Amino acid sequence: MSNNSYLKVYAKSFNWAGFFLPKKTYTKCSSLYDFCRIVDNLADDLGNLEVKKNNLSNFKESFNNKEFDNLTIKNMWKLIDDHEISIKIVNDLFDGAESDLKKNIKINSKKDLLIYSYRVAGTVGLMMAKILNVKNKEALKSAIDLGIAMQLTNISRDVIEDSKNSRHYISYDFDSIVKTIKLADLFYESSFASIKEIPLSFRFSILVARRVYRQIGHKILKKKNIENYEKSGKIYVTNFGKIIQTIFSMIDLLRLSWTNDKYHLREKEHLLIKEEINLDERF
Repeated sequence: MSNNSYLKVYAKSFNWAGFFLPKKTYTKCSSLYDFCRIVDNLADDLGNLEVKKNNLSNFKESFNNKEFDNLTIKNMWKLIDDHEISIKIVNDLFDGAESDLKKNIKINSKKDLLIYSYRVAGTVGLMMAKILNVKNKEALKSAIDLGIAMQLTNISRDVIEDSKNSRHYISYDFDSIVKTIKLADLFYESSFASIKEIPLSFRFSILVARRVYRQIGHKILKKKNIENYEKSGKIYVTNFGKIIQTIFSMIDLLRLSWTNDKYHLREKEHLLIKEEINLDERF
């Protein structure tokens, strides 16, 4: 499968937003997504748990050994070298995937939920920001926030599927789903002002991705109760819905021009993550 294929097949919301990126930058983002998707698939694919652990370990070893006959690994190392991406961020991503390789998963605290969300998605947001030439530390923190927000949206959307696989990131009840979406919204809000630090030619695409993905959570809230949620199947944003969110993103782009907020809004939550992971070493 080519680099672009993973983005087009598995990440339709991101692929929609990627339409607004320069082609060269879109290709880089596709290479990053391709690598992250393979790591994710190695943890999520059906099959024997020990086999999956072994497959992920082998891929990690191939990555660390820079086995460039694997094009995905070669492209990832080029991104790391070209954009000064700390290897610690990639190792965090591997740690997140490895934490999913258990017979039963149950997250019992907000801190553990945030650490998990950072590892599997905040890392992706941070690496993406580096590819988009973001240098400001506060903006890089908010790039992590956007990744965490999107992961919390995923968790809220996939409660049924996850529970069937003995993965309980949050409780199986609508109150917990609502609480998680509201937490995601705080992180979406935190990500907004720092988008001003992204070079102008990339800015609109990130605003679109942010809007479209956030809308998934808002659609879940409209289900009102767990019964309607269970009947809905996988909740997603239609193409018409994406067009509407793209129009709203144009308004966001204008709103950014008079936004002067320089403060990182989720510092309290980052302190929870820092109890286990030194984020300052990742910037």
